Amino acid sequence: MQIGEVAERTGLSLRTIRYYEEVGLVVPSARSQGGFRLYQEPEIERLLLIMRMKPLGFQLEEMRELLAILDPVPGDPELPDPRTRLAEFVEAAERSREELRAKLRIADEFADTLRTRLADSYATPRDTTS
Repeated sequence: MQIGEVAERTGLSLRTIRYYEEVGLVVPSARSQGGFRLYQEPEIERLLLIMRMKPLGFQLEEMRELLAILDPVPGDPELPDPRTRLAEFVEAAERSREELRAKLRIADEFADTLRTRLADSYATPRDTTS
């Protein structure tokens, strides 16, 4: 699959996919004779895994470590105690989820405030005399 097809399938931009390649998070399985990047299912799955890490705030080095545990490929760093490190990542992911939930509650409250103000502004006529 060429990079455009991968972008369409994953929802990632071409630039993002190229960036992930540049920083070593995902590597195309091959290149065509014309030099086009070619991806197979394992690389697409790896990109989808990266996409799941992104909203939780994982940094590039953390993503690299997580990928080495969850989806190892040749060249990934070897971790001395992957099970312990994975447990730390679970805790970090759960903390991030709670932070996102708190932000969502605040956003919901704000949207409710806006809806209430909108409804109130149309329910009562404004006094235009001063």
